[in-house]
Amino acid sequence: MPPVSVVFPFMGRELGGSHYSALGLIQHMDQIRYRPTIVLQHSDGAVFELFNSAGADILISPFVAELEPGRKFGAAAALSALSSARRLGAYLKNLGARIVHCNDGRSNAVWSLPAKFSGAKLVWHNRGNPGARGLRFVAPFLPDRIISVSKFASPRPGIFSAASKNDVIHSPFDVTISADRRKARSALVAELAAPPEARLVGYFGLLVDRKRPLLFVETIARMQTGFPVIGLFFGEAYEGLAEKCAARARELGVADRIRFMGFRSPGPYWIAACDLLLVTAVGEPFGRTLIEAMLVETPVVATASGGNVEAIRDGVTGLLAPPEDAGALAAAAVRVLTDETLGASIAVKAKQYAQSNFGERRHADAVMAIYDRVLGLVSPSASGAD
Repeated sequence: MPPVSVVFPFMGRELGGSHYSALGLIQHMDQIRYRPTIVLQHSDGAVFELFNSAGADILISPFVAELEPGRKFGAAAALSALSSARRLGAYLKNLGARIVHCNDGRSNAVWSLPAKFSGAKLVWHNRGNPGARGLRFVAPFLPDRIISVSKFASPRPGIFSAASKNDVIHSPFDVTISADRRKARSALVAELAAPPEARLVGYFGLLVDRKRPLLFVETIARMQTGFPVIGLFFGEAYEGLAEKCAARARELGVADRIRFMGFRSPGPYWIAACDLLLVTAVGEPFGRTLIEAMLVETPVVATASGGNVEAIRDGVTGLLAPPEDAGALAAAAVRVLTDETLGASIAVKAKQYAQSNFGERRHADAVMAIYDRVLGLVSPSASGAD
């Protein structure tokens, strides 16, 4: 029997956690049973480079609606998606797609109807807000199965809900990654021309409102220690937030303690160069940087919000603080940075926990169990999901 064709469509050029997670899944799928094909919108950009450099099977899709990240799916985009749905459905059918696995909201919006028109089974990988309109009003109808990255991200139960078709499978990670933290830190200190005794606190991810970059600035401003503290933004900025953060830093008198580093890869290396990962996000479904920090032994302080509470055992594998509370976040960060015993204990236990629970092989096996179920190869009671 030939392997089942699984198509992974992606929109845009912007690289995010969903791409790394999908690549980890694809690289660990049983290729005798399932044959993955990635369908991209563009033949250039960071997304193309990621999959191409990994030697993945890539196709460039016919015309699809252009949707900007973070923008609502409005009437114009809906009409554009509808107008191309049957053509894309025929395209999927010609590919022999048996499963279409969408990994973000834009892909859901553009490729769900084509998947249904083609006769393929549709899987949504939900990495977003559980209150999103698509998850609330479309998911009960279109996808055959939903994979949510955390309990927090899962659709809420109710009379009109997709909760009955949802499975929770935490995101996958290369648990073999490592970094020479001392060497990475020394290089970063030299680049910043910072004093050796400075503490480097990292923010990793897009500068968007949900991740609360302004709160990060306010937290850095409240960190009173006997050594310099430098807050580092690693990531691209949207919604004018780089300018807003710089202005807020000036207002608080810490402009010299905030640096904008831009997007840098590989992420774990730069996380390893920092003394602390500070996650100020609210409603984050399941942040990749938390687990990457654990794997390279960088202590984490995060808000007790969203999927963070599923990733971190407070006081054991990291510290949690109330969301929207710069003072509490600053106190937790100072505690880790000044208590070397605590920081070392967190680093060791967090790495062990991450290695045991978030491996790519474990993730791939759980996802393939979902594929088996939607294809009717096993009974629903035989789920391998977490």
